Amino acid sequence: MTEQQAMTDTPQRLSLKRLAPLILAVAGAVALWVFGGDYLSFQALKENREALIAWRDSHYLLAALTFIGIYFAATALSFPGGLALTLTGGFLFGTVFGTLFAVLGATLGAITIFLIAKAGLGDAMRARASGFLKRMESGFRENEVSFLLILRLVPAVPFFIANVAPAFLGASLFHYSWTTAFGIIPGGLVYASVGAGLSEVFAAGEEPNFGLIFEWHILGPLLGLAVLSALPIVIKKLRGRPAVEEAANERSDA
Repeated sequence: MTEQQAMTDTPQRLSLKRLAPLILAVAGAVALWVFGGDYLSFQALKENREALIAWRDSHYLLAALTFIGIYFAATALSFPGGLALTLTGGFLFGTVFGTLFAVLGATLGAITIFLIAKAGLGDAMRARASGFLKRMESGFRENEVSFLLILRLVPAVPFFIANVAPAFLGASLFHYSWTTAFGIIPGGLVYASVGAGLSEVFAAGEEPNFGLIFEWHILGPLLGLAVLSALPIVIKKLRGRPAVEEAANERSDA
């Protein structure tokens, strides 16, 4: 056995050096929650809307880059402020650009937390995985794109879970990146469009419909996309079943 093979076969240890990025990310999330939670909320947008509009009008590019950066940091630190941020994006930049900026920031942040989770725990966990976990990883890798899209398109899956679970199951960075960007566009469009209409909502003294994405005319198409994403898995299973049954019959005849 060569030295390189020996290194590959040896389970990676959970050293402090490997865990440091993950620890820093958790610490950053706690700090953001404690000191910045009040600023990444719908109420903060409502109270500061006029100042934000004035700043956007005088510094559009800076406002756009700042919004993307804040969304990136909030996602990378797993701060649950995505809804308020997407509403803000729609409010400040309109449905199209609000969605574009939100998707860009969220995708970059998701990639960051994915790489942190993979380097800190993912590789070491997979090296030690056996039995059920190993079979789960194998099944995931065989249908990687479909599973990644389902995680993004089903609204019931928490964004944090969709960000880190693929890292523990050995997803490739390329597939993870494009499925993340593609999968969050539908939800981003919905909430950015709500944000684009917030001026009228504020003027009427009302509250926006945060549960809009769970209404059937929105949820139905999202679930339809998720079902389409799952079709390759179903087809692969159906194609493999006759071969398995034939092999079983041959063993029984013998």
